[in-house]
Amino acid sequence: MSHEQTHPMLPADSAWLALESHRNPMAITVMMRVDGLTAPRLRGFLRVYWMAWERFRYMPVKRAPGWWWEPDPAFDLRHHLDVVLNRFTEGELQDWVSARLNQPLPFYRPLWKFWLAPNAEGGAVLLLRLHHCYADGVSLTGIFDRLCPVSPQQHPAVYGARQTGGLSPWVSAARSHIEQLVGGDLTPESGTDEPHAEPGSQWDQAGVLLDQLARNGLKLVNEFSDFLAEPEDTPSDLKRPLLGRRHCRWSEPVPLERFRSVARAANVTINDVLLSCVAAAVRPRLGLSGKALDDAVMHAAVPVDIRSRLPDDLRPEPGALGNYFGTVFVPLPVDGESALERLYRIKQETRRLKKSWQPGIAWSLSACSTLVPEPLRQPLSDIFYRKASAVVSNVPGTPEVRYIAGCRIKEQMFWVPQAGSIGLGISIVSYAGQVQFGVVADEAVLADPEDFLQDCLQELSQFPEGS
Repeated sequence: MSHEQTHPMLPADSAWLALESHRNPMAITVMMRVDGLTAPRLRGFLRVYWMAWERFRYMPVKRAPGWWWEPDPAFDLRHHLDVVLNRFTEGELQDWVSARLNQPLPFYRPLWKFWLAPNAEGGAVLLLRLHHCYADGVSLTGIFDRLCPVSPQQHPAVYGARQTGGLSPWVSAARSHIEQLVGGDLTPESGTDEPHAEPGSQWDQAGVLLDQLARNGLKLVNEFSDFLAEPEDTPSDLKRPLLGRRHCRWSEPVPLERFRSVARAANVTINDVLLSCVAAAVRPRLGLSGKALDDAVMHAAVPVDIRSRLPDDLRPEPGALGNYFGTVFVPLPVDGESALERLYRIKQETRRLKKSWQPGIAWSLSACSTLVPEPLRQPLSDIFYRKASAVVSNVPGTPEVRYIAGCRIKEQMFWVPQAGSIGLGISIVSYAGQVQFGVVADEAVLADPEDFLQDCLQELSQFPEGS
């Protein structure tokens, strides 16, 4: 296959393939409730609009010295859409979505798939599973924002993106980014900045970058010190060995104005209120009490979009797919005795983390993970996953109702994968003036996700109406 058809995968994307296992698929799950969506409408929509992103015809292939994007020579849209005619009740739908969420995507074709359940109670259900190496949540919501207009008569105006590749621009930009972080000078070797270098030499450039990072190791360690010194979570019921069987649930929609009114009255952000609800639900599930609970340390790994923080030559074009987020580890005040105490302590932590370089450091580390030797990869991953007991993702949707293939989207929900030993994921999704909580949990750490969701909403009720 020619070089024009294959592209080396950027390290920030291939990092998710290094984390993949048959018991823990690294895929994002999206669920929508769509009024009146039928199979013919959906097929036409996918054929014209979804496939305008060329990456969806490509699949990841591992070839020395790394992962590559290669077009699927036998691509057929029929492989990527299943229509399920069951008349799912709400409980049956939850179990069916959980089963899909546990199902790995086949690596012999592009790693994405849609399911449509047009006869489910409460309206048609559209489900998407997409491997994280294709895109992060921001990229994915950007696609749906472009493809889902505000009127059923309106057609998407701007959509699609070509699949391009090459590590040279990434290596050059990453070098500049790390220079800004460490204040050092990563001097390029002769000839390594050629914009049209052959694919093999692009991997050599990545190796040169790592060698230069090693020479600047002392400065790098100094910058990482605060990040690495963050204490690991206290052993708890949320840190049990995982079984590899996950189940998911989602809450009823709650008006966004309810969270906004609390945030205004308390002089905090809406995100602070949302994290406070999560902290309250986590507290009774640690299996700790008394002094053990008072001394407990528990972090939530929170993805943060870093596109605006990147240098211009590393920032993706609008509509481009990829992974451009770092992670902050937010200490949750699980020992807090009241809703207001938990809320104000979260406010303090989020203000501190907004000024930190932690998202950029985390993004840089994950991007380098597939470029380091296999024996060193696990210790690098452990830097992240020992420091958190849960992942909390906040997916901002559009404030207005949207339409897909001319059909109204009533609700939408996202679940992100939990890498390493993390067995609990909480998703917070805002859309059309309402908020929903979703949870996905390994059976070893959470027996009943529904109760967890109810505790999230119960915390909100602790704040006075109209506050």
